Amino acid sequence: MTQKSKKILIIGHVWPQPNATAAGEHIIHLIRFFKDLNYQLFFVSAAQQPQNYDVFTELSIDTASVAMNDDNFDKLLLDYKPNVVLFDRFMVEEQFSWRVKKVCPNAIRILDTEDLHFLRKQRQKGLNTVIDELLTDQAKRELASMYRCDLNLMISLKEIDLLKNTYNFPENLLHYIPLLSTKIENDLFKGYNERKDVVFVGNFLHEPNWHAVQVLKKEIWPLLSEKIPNAQLHIYGAYATEKNYQLHNEKQGFFVHGYIEDLKAVLEKSSLLLAPLYFGAGQKGKLLKAMQCGTPTITTSIGAEAMQFNKSWPGAIADNLNDFVKSTVSLYTNKDLWDKAQQNITELVNSHYLYSMHFNVFKEKLEDLITNITFYRSNNIMGQILWHQSMRSTEFMSRWIIEKNKS
Repeated sequence: MTQKSKKILIIGHVWPQPNATAAGEHIIHLIRFFKDLNYQLFFVSAAQQPQNYDVFTELSIDTASVAMNDDNFDKLLLDYKPNVVLFDRFMVEEQFSWRVKKVCPNAIRILDTEDLHFLRKQRQKGLNTVIDELLTDQAKRELASMYRCDLNLMISLKEIDLLKNTYNFPENLLHYIPLLSTKIENDLFKGYNERKDVVFVGNFLHEPNWHAVQVLKKEIWPLLSEKIPNAQLHIYGAYATEKNYQLHNEKQGFFVHGYIEDLKAVLEKSSLLLAPLYFGAGQKGKLLKAMQCGTPTITTSIGAEAMQFNKSWPGAIADNLNDFVKSTVSLYTNKDLWDKAQQNITELVNSHYLYSMHFNVFKEKLEDLITNITFYRSNNIMGQILWHQSMRSTEFMSRWIIEKNKS
């Protein structure tokens, strides 16, 4: 592939907002990967663009709004002629991949999964019931989407293990890129005596976050506020609505602030981040963000599952109410314990999340994929089956909608 021909088209599920969601920050890191590989980038999305949107301005990336079930997208492909197409989540692949395959059959098709959506949904249902079904309708859809692509970017090694060991999914179709960070140093962090209060961070549209906020309000904070009466709990997150703000109660020391522009400043002065996450998938951006600011965290096994790497957790992992409260009180009131938790951060982040480390591995993987694409596609038997016309229901539904709209 010549320098001039290196083009990537990124089809976004939404317009990424890195200050609001971990998914938004992750897609920006992937964009930087391709910029560092000297690709020309073009970002499009069928979602409504937020007002005063300027995320791509400093990155000098061309953008466009597109529509689903619209043949004009084929013209866009013909004009741009991408060598690589990145689908942001499986729902986007379902809508657009058949057009990419038809118009640009030689383009590498990559799916950025963000996390396994079907796993998160199953865990959410499992809060109140026992879930034994492995192949839900959504799981079948998501796995089919992954098989149709040449490569799937995974954010969690735990989910890679699940796919390989439970679903027999081919390892060569999976590539691990976690949440990413620059190198950090402990001596740059603010210390125990420079901090106060506890905090939760997470956008309110994400169900695991909203559930965690309710657990904090109804179960955890009533107990904690008695044991650490001088502390306050501050809740920050994008997309807050009146329903969310109704939990705000200054007399109880429970503050719901909504979106904040400078999250780093808040985390750097907070003693602890609390993340009682009882369902979800992937890695948790709030936990990495806290680590980058030297802030110990208390979370659950679900929260830490893809981020611990058998190293000492920088804080505590607690799955029941009493342990969560006890761990929070101990870390909040004991400087020695808190200092030890903060000291665990550097090794964890610098060993597993550095941009440079994952960039170099991805560069090699992409070059191998491009060079040997014929071989890899011929060996993806299930992918070939799923591209057979009898299995392409999404494409034919789209074609039906187009014809219907003409009448």
